[in-house]
Amino acid sequence: MAEEIFQNETIKQILAHYKKIWAIGHAQSVLGWDMEVNMPKRAIQERSVAQGELSVLSQSFMLEPKFVELVEKAEGLELNDYERGVVRVLKRDIKIAKAFPPEFVREMSEVRSKATMAWAEAKEKNDYKKFEPYLDKIMELAKKAADYLGYEEYPYDALLDLFEEGLTTREVDRVFEKLEKDLKPLLDKILEEGRVPREHPLENEKYDQNAMEKVNLEVLRLFRYPLGERGRLDVSPHPFTIGFGIHDVRITTRYEGFDFRRTLLAVIHEFGHALYELQTDERFMFSPIAGGVSLGIHESQSRFWENIIGRSIEFVELIYPILRENLPFMANYTQEDLYNYINIVRPDFIRTEADVVTYNFHVLLRYKLEKLMVNEGVKASELPELWNEEMERLLGIRPKTYREGILQDIHWAHGTIGYFPTYTLGTLLSAQIASYMRKDIPDFSEKVRKGEFEEIKGWLREKVHKYGSMYEPKELLKRSFGEGINPDYFIAYVKEKYLG
Repeated sequence: MAEEIFQNETIKQILAHYKKIWAIGHAQSVLGWDMEVNMPKRAIQERSVAQGELSVLSQSFMLEPKFVELVEKAEGLELNDYERGVVRVLKRDIKIAKAFPPEFVREMSEVRSKATMAWAEAKEKNDYKKFEPYLDKIMELAKKAADYLGYEEYPYDALLDLFEEGLTTREVDRVFEKLEKDLKPLLDKILEEGRVPREHPLENEKYDQNAMEKVNLEVLRLFRYPLGERGRLDVSPHPFTIGFGIHDVRITTRYEGFDFRRTLLAVIHEFGHALYELQTDERFMFSPIAGGVSLGIHESQSRFWENIIGRSIEFVELIYPILRENLPFMANYTQEDLYNYINIVRPDFIRTEADVVTYNFHVLLRYKLEKLMVNEGVKASELPELWNEEMERLLGIRPKTYREGILQDIHWAHGTIGYFPTYTLGTLLSAQIASYMRKDIPDFSEKVRKGEFEEIKGWLREKVHKYGSMYEPKELLKRSFGEGINPDYFIAYVKEKYLG
């Protein structure tokens, strides 16, 4: 299959070698998924060592001199777009791999595995001290990584670039300055006018996990997520999506026994991530251009399904019968109740359950703390108070526990420093994508109401998904939409939805 698009003999040699690297990544993904979903706690010591050794092995394959020479040779050849994409991605991967000594790669992998388990225990017991030393170590390694990678202005720039190619602190600062200036007054007005509720009785209704799982599975079937064929739905402490390949993309959710909106929206969100991976051009299989190009673009897909579709009145009408059938207490609530419940706007503590309007303030908080830790050396012991103060400044609320404050996210335990800003980039871009899509699909809302998602999925495939990582994020946006990320679309979306 690959021969149809990869014609150059040098590229074919590169891809033959790359398959070893892909296979190691595939194995690491399986081990990572198992660690989150199935693994017994005491297995962490052996699992962390295994992951560390695999990381070093992958790096050694990436930096094998003959392979590096082939990639360098290919750069000067006449190639098609697919082949240029392979070279672009591998040049970047080689540069990053060269930057990190093997002992650093091994240490980072082992620390991440141990930190993940420490975080899970700390969150369960609401005991930040159990995680604090691991966070200091993670930050120490993140700063080392920035030094190894190099940067022009701030250490944090090097970490941002790992997750969103070319992204800088100054660019992110400008985005958040715009949002603070324009979005905070909108939030205040929404809360003041009271057109949407700040709370709803459905938040306190308790549900049976098996019944809610049936609801989630029915929603995934509406979307035609290929359960059992190319996907799975499992349970983990923090919902996530993981792709082992184009034909194996799995999602998870969590069940807390009340406030079913949390698990429902998590499933819809993760489906958006999974769809991106599943709709990548199959001819990219085993190549470095398979899969999403960046975390910001990826997040735009999950937020599109969660916010634009999942929180729409049309989708509420579509799933109301499913909820009535599986959750007995729904007999006491109308479709209007369901819509109001799903679209509550209020300052709250948990990012993953935040409403559309307050969500970016949660990301801003984490972004500011990461900058302080990386650029200014703030220690983990100082973070809980800084977290609480910033939460109070942005949203007017103060966490009472570590669990609803600094311990709620798994990302720092995973060592993904510089990741959080991509959530806001994706959230903003989701509103842009919706604006573009509505022009091309005038009956968009009616299709959602009827559960006819194939044209919507097909549009996303043609504009975003099928390209995988062929093009840099900014180039992909320019090719498909003619402009980069523009916060004005999101501001307009919030105004229309909540004040229009």
